[in-house]
Amino acid sequence: MGRASGYDAVIVGSGPNGLAAAITLARAGRSVLVREEAETVGGGTRSAELTLPGFVHDVCSAVHPLALGSPFFRSLPLAEHGLQFVHPEAPLAHPLDGGRAVVVERSLEQTAAGLGPDGRAYARLLGPVVSAWEQLGEAILGPLLAVPRHPLVLARFGLVALRPAASLARRAFHEEPARGLFAGAAAHSMQPLERAGTSSFGLVLLALAHVHGWPVARGGSQAIADALASYLRSLGGVVETGAPVDSLAELPLSRLVLCDVTPRELLRLAGDRLSGRYRRALERFRYGAGVFKLDYALDGPVPWAAPECRRAATVHLGGTLAEIAASERAPARGEHAEQPYVLLAQPSLFDLSRAPEGKHTVWAYCHVPNGSTVDMAGRVEAQIERFAPGFGDRVLARSVLGPSELEARNRNYIGGDINAGAADLRQLVARPALRRVPYSTPVPGLYLCSSSTPPGGGVHGMCGFLAARAALRRR
Repeated sequence: MGRASGYDAVIVGSGPNGLAAAITLARAGRSVLVREEAETVGGGTRSAELTLPGFVHDVCSAVHPLALGSPFFRSLPLAEHGLQFVHPEAPLAHPLDGGRAVVVERSLEQTAAGLGPDGRAYARLLGPVVSAWEQLGEAILGPLLAVPRHPLVLARFGLVALRPAASLARRAFHEEPARGLFAGAAAHSMQPLERAGTSSFGLVLLALAHVHGWPVARGGSQAIADALASYLRSLGGVVETGAPVDSLAELPLSRLVLCDVTPRELLRLAGDRLSGRYRRALERFRYGAGVFKLDYALDGPVPWAAPECRRAATVHLGGTLAEIAASERAPARGEHAEQPYVLLAQPSLFDLSRAPEGKHTVWAYCHVPNGSTVDMAGRVEAQIERFAPGFGDRVLARSVLGPSELEARNRNYIGGDINAGAADLRQLVARPALRRVPYSTPVPGLYLCSSSTPPGGGVHGMCGFLAARAALRRR
């Protein structure tokens, strides 16, 4: 096998992890082919005119703190291939009732100053994570079972990060603004905030706001995938779009096959090649909450009651810790929150290329039970109107993507789970199965490189990079 009969490696799927795996192999001198079912590369980093001509919406991911926090992405010359990140004035806003809002500034000290009596507690909680990020980021964005290079730093982080977010917020802070802010960041875990480990999401995302910011990609998230694909081609890699794969048997001969797919999809592709024990482990892999997503074309900016919200590209709508915690418990029980926690992005305030002059785009979603068929549009819009009265009057058009529509656009989003698997403690360790090298499979030369492997979801490329590195070591 090899060049004479095909490629050194074939990658199935062109999400950030698939492209990261391909780049890592190409940089090591391997010939690489990427096969992508859709007509465009990108996976979770695609953009499209979902509402009206001239309005560019991000189909899934929209804001990218982990892209700048990724050691792998930072090693790539992506700016030379057209990628530009745009930083809003503030990374995050969290509105409260009564026309107030908490704002996360790039400066840790400024953010703490805006939290009043809880400012010192915020600085004590986030300060150590921010100051040790270079050491922590290397461990957090790597295999969980690897021997850490900075064990003491990681251990100190773990003592706090492993706590349930709801209890940490109540113990660390005395007032609702800081509690709600932390809950909103921790709710990116898509788990009940009473579960152990959910604090890690809040700590990491808030620390990244201070270390690298929460930027958007100029022109849409598609620009990230396009830059990765462009760099791969400059290394000699080949990318084929509109090229679905229904079985690994139909791929060109190669020494390595890396799949940027979920366990369910690997079972479909690999058929009976997988051993019984590994196959059963993949069948037991659990998918988490789904998302119900809305995109809007607006006649003007969102009319926030708290003007501070216009300084941020990302706005968390949920109000208090109690409300957000209740919202995140609901999907785990198979229920739908009456007042859902809503993640909202307004990139066109800072990237004018997203909409015609004077117009704007908004991206918003809430968490729902996996595979939900309930229309949450009214509840999401009620939350937006709660903090931005008159929002509905500015809507020119909207796009609705429920869990089934998201899965139809991306096979990896099983039941609308954009993290490609529940991110609880058990599945962070055994992701997707408990193996010394989590990216490997029992089939020689076959590897998994998707967000269903460590370190999990997010646009950082580390799953693909680490999988390719593991494959190179074995070869």
